[in-house]
Amino acid sequence: MSVPSEAETLEALLRRRFSCRGFRPEPVPRRVITRILEMAQRTASWTNSQPWQIEILGGAALERFRAALHAHAACGAEPTPDIPFPREYRGVYRDRRRETGFGLYARLGIARDDMAGRTRQALENFRLFGAPHLALVTTEEALGTYGAVDCGGWVANFMLAAESLGVASIAQAAIAAHAGFVRAQLGLPADRQLVCGIAFGFADPDHPANAFRTGRAGLDQAVTWHDD
Repeated sequence: MSVPSEAETLEALLRRRFSCRGFRPEPVPRRVITRILEMAQRTASWTNSQPWQIEILGGAALERFRAALHAHAACGAEPTPDIPFPREYRGVYRDRRRETGFGLYARLGIARDDMAGRTRQALENFRLFGAPHLALVTTEEALGTYGAVDCGGWVANFMLAAESLGVASIAQAAIAAHAGFVRAQLGLPADRQLVCGIAFGFADPDHPANAFRTGRAGLDQAVTWHDD
């Protein structure tokens, strides 16, 4: 049997990784989390500034945070993101967003007009989908947009590294909607911007949400070649 090339291995990880929305409760061993973090630490950044500052929550600390965050979001707290959310999704971006939402709801048996069901599912973001671990990705405000861009590269590498070790994950912008609350809970300084959270752990194969997959647009919708 032939050994997969490095490109084939990477492509397999890219295709296999998915946004996990149902986790088993058992924790990931610390040595595995450390290895994931060591791999993600190799992420490229502008001037090698390495602007990501990561808070890892687990155990009792995570349970306190989970309960507080869910209660905060469930009471209708106004969003306070550090990095502005999209003003509007238009055209194909709106279509892709709608397709993803409706596809997930269908997999979970939530009708399009079931607003209560959709709200319940949205609030699962703040239960972290039952994950036993959470990474909070932050960066210093002074580093501006490109600090956050570099953090995005770290997020992608973290999730691929996790997948390579059998650990599922989901990047969560929803947590960043409550950046001020998160900072207060963790005692973070005011100049630390919250980029996103990443819930991670072992996937629950029986959770219906974990059978849902999103597609990707073809290169013709994303790439323009300039040769002449």
